[in-house]
Amino acid sequence: MLDRFLAWAHGRMPTRERLARHRLVAPLAARPELWRFTRRTVPRGVAVGLFVGIFLMVPGLQVIGAALLCLPFRANVPIAALTTFVSIPPTVVFVFLPAAASIGNRFGYHADIAAITAMIERGASGAEWLAWISSDAAPALALGLTLLAVAAAIMGHVVASRIWRWRVMARRRQRLRPRIDA
Repeated sequence: MLDRFLAWAHGRMPTRERLARHRLVAPLAARPELWRFTRRTVPRGVAVGLFVGIFLMVPGLQVIGAALLCLPFRANVPIAALTTFVSIPPTVVFVFLPAAASIGNRFGYHADIAAITAMIERGASGAEWLAWISSDAAPALALGLTLLAVAAAIMGHVVASRIWRWRVMARRRQRLRPRIDA
């Protein structure tokens, strides 16, 4: 199952050649260290991708934002792009928005998720969204999403580092295991 997922992800990851054609992200293609899978760049890529994927809820901009954020953090671009997909519509509607509203409400704001989902369902106008942004709900969600994104990035970095170390140690044990030739 993991092999199928990795094959699927590999086919959808941005390549250096594709990024080199885009004016905004062309500097990424010129930096080969951003494309190497090392024990430092992979956990950084996971952290960057989780942060951008949760904080920036605009699907088209998430991969580009993660790729651009990889530059100052020297993170792995393909891993960052892949981990932005943590914020697919079911996780946004059922996990991230309610959790962000709950966190924001603990800081004294008043965000109502039912009002947001109702505005999405009826196709609210720009004026309604501007009125919503000036209410207490927008700062509550912004604060909640920021805190969720930071927590997810930290946890993602730690987990990716541990998995990387576990894989290296397993390979080392296998390599050092005495071979019995029959």
